[in-house]
Amino acid sequence: MHLTYTLLVNSPPYGSQSSRSAYLFAKALIRKRYILRDVFFYQDGVLNGSSLTFPANDEFDVVSAWQTLSVKHGVKLRICVAAALRRGVVSAHEARRKRQSEGNLAEHFDQTGLGSLSEAMLTQDRIIQF
Repeated sequence: MHLTYTLLVNSPPYGSQSSRSAYLFAKALIRKRYILRDVFFYQDGVLNGSSLTFPANDEFDVVSAWQTLSVKHGVKLRICVAAALRRGVVSAHEARRKRQSEGNLAEHFDQTGLGSLSEAMLTQDRIIQF
């Protein structure tokens, strides 16, 4: 039986190596056939879910990498809604609620509350924080 994991990412996509390290760790888990259920983005980590991130041509596109990981391996990408709203990362649903014309939450990311992180802590074998 393989262990189940949730990753907790607190760092932004750029300006720190933590988000990319979390991504590389996620790939290693999958390669070793562990079960990565979801990645929860909190604090400045919610910036990983912004569709308005445009890295330079010679930089690794970590937001796109997270999206590909989600699609290929069924990993849920969860963004803390409260932390995201404070940092200007808004889903289409939240944008409508706030009377804004559109959101900027990247595809394959879902905004959720801390309850889903709490649930992961109760149900997953390991929570790894970056």
